[in-house]
Amino acid sequence: MSTRFRQPETADRSRFREWLFAGERDAVASRQAPHAKPTGSPEKAHPWWQVMCLTGVDYFSTLGYQPGIAALAAGLVSPVATLVLVLLTLLGALPVYRRVARESPHGQGSIAMLERLFPFWWGKLFVLVLLGFALTDFLITITLSAADAAAHAIENPFAPSFLHGQNVLVALFLVALLGVVFLRGFAEAIGIAVGLVVVYLGLNLVVIVTAAAKVFSQGHVIGDWGSALLTSHSNNPWLVVGIALLVFPKLALGLSGFETGVTMMPLVRGAADDDPVQPAKRIRRSQRMLLTAAVIMSVFLITSSLATTLLIPQAAFQPGGAADGRALAYLAHEYLGNGFGTAYDVSTILILWFAGASAMAGMLNLVPRYMPRYGMAPEWTRLTRPLVVVFVVIGFVITILFKADVNAQGGAYATGVLVLMLSATVAVTVSAWRRGSRRGTVFFGVVALVFAYTTVANVVERPEGVKIASFFILAIVVVSITSRALRSTELRVDTVTFDETARAIVARAAAEGQVRLVAHDPDGERDLLDYLEKEVVERTVNNLGPGERLVFVEVTVVDASDFVTDLAVRGELRHGYEVLTVSAPTIPNAIAAILLAIREQTGVVPEVYFEWMEGNPIAALLRYLFFGGGDVAPLTREVLRQAEPDPDRRPAVHVD
Repeated sequence: MSTRFRQPETADRSRFREWLFAGERDAVASRQAPHAKPTGSPEKAHPWWQVMCLTGVDYFSTLGYQPGIAALAAGLVSPVATLVLVLLTLLGALPVYRRVARESPHGQGSIAMLERLFPFWWGKLFVLVLLGFALTDFLITITLSAADAAAHAIENPFAPSFLHGQNVLVALFLVALLGVVFLRGFAEAIGIAVGLVVVYLGLNLVVIVTAAAKVFSQGHVIGDWGSALLTSHSNNPWLVVGIALLVFPKLALGLSGFETGVTMMPLVRGAADDDPVQPAKRIRRSQRMLLTAAVIMSVFLITSSLATTLLIPQAAFQPGGAADGRALAYLAHEYLGNGFGTAYDVSTILILWFAGASAMAGMLNLVPRYMPRYGMAPEWTRLTRPLVVVFVVIGFVITILFKADVNAQGGAYATGVLVLMLSATVAVTVSAWRRGSRRGTVFFGVVALVFAYTTVANVVERPEGVKIASFFILAIVVVSITSRALRSTELRVDTVTFDETARAIVARAAAEGQVRLVAHDPDGERDLLDYLEKEVVERTVNNLGPGERLVFVEVTVVDASDFVTDLAVRGELRHGYEVLTVSAPTIPNAIAAILLAIREQTGVVPEVYFEWMEGNPIAALLRYLFFGGGDVAPLTREVLRQAEPDPDRRPAVHVD
């Protein structure tokens, strides 16, 4: 028999607050234990290709600026550097994230794999740092995409004159509009994403096919480019390759989309007979989603890089030039007219605006899976609507601080993307090593080294990315530790389950009209003399007669960094004494939960007996926060006070 605890009923709220926090009680009641396998997303599942479009609004939208960035960074070497990027995508990133999809199929992403590799407090802090980089990536995706969309809108020749110079206001409007979409739900977001991706890729195909026809009609263009490429590099093709390897990290924005792809796996429709823990059909369809997106993007990256390098003068790519950040749009206007060019601009604006949708979806799937169950965020962070509001507000602040400047945010975006991908390659490499796969370890290890080089090169080139990410990491760590401290005296237990012996011990005590528990240190000798001395002290100090039954309770602290847990109470008969034993992250919260569970199952309000602890109270508090012990008696009483407001129903705490 087990007892499940629910949070106290929330006070009456306004209609707006009821709408904003809809589903809060269900979310709290169905909270997963720290090491339980999630059973899936509460959102409706969709075909894999529709979820690919939601991921793809970020991934595919980079076509709006990637060719221009590549040309500006690599010049005539741009197509070769882009080829290196494509090879890294197909031969490196794709195999890594197919493995991540297999080993973390419930939307936790590569962070979950690393969490399993690094337990206890160091693991929690490591995860918080990675979440900092993830939120940097996702939040900057929202604000950078909105800023880029605003720039495309304002730079269009048909744009109203009153919009000129109003980049910040336009970007703020686009961020707010994205929030409105997600306040309505994921289904609406996916529907919009499908339409935008289909139209945008179709228009890009028209532009690239037109550009290819132009190139082939002017046969000298390819030859001129090849000659100029070799001439400018001493007629040494290996020098060209070497330069491409050096500069391709600057093109790293073209790698975005993989981490958000795996975080949105819960939205991918599996099969009715899928194993809830390891849903094979969902995994295969998610892997198909990653493969399809990578192939589509690789084809467009190569062809767009060739088209823009061959047909656009290098001067046009420079800051302020006609192709700066909008190379394909330049070709659309140049060869298909301003009418088609404007249609292409509108499509680009819309997909750049909605590129933040994949980032928003990624955060809404990622944050609730970690921070609330670490105790490092309030329970309402499990809910979609309050999180959307928070993320939109942060997006406003970032947009204003960076004045909707795309270039100012690019470094932080690339840093977030690359750190997450590097962490994924490390996680997959370690996983392969632990499975004893030598080939897998070597292959993924090489990929990890490539991503390490790419990350370091990007950080050296644009150190502001690390600075911005560090701000997010510091904010997350401070908020998380503060939240953990403030929430430490919550009950922090989902269920308490007694085994057969434990139930019999409790039933015998309850039959006598009172259940008296004596807190006992399981790290002691645990021999007959140990229990006898403890019994004598408690009976003498508390005037308990020899006929009054005492039940010892022993809590062994396991991973004190865990926050919420399920308790499995075992009963033992040791040296003639009845003992309840349990493993838990903290002693006070576990004892409080056991007391409340006994009350619920027997109808008897139990009591517990402690000894006073000696020592500095601040040191005791820190031991409680970080090691699960501390001054157990007053902390147990405080946990009970918060969990049970009625003094007549609250288990009594005695201290001698």
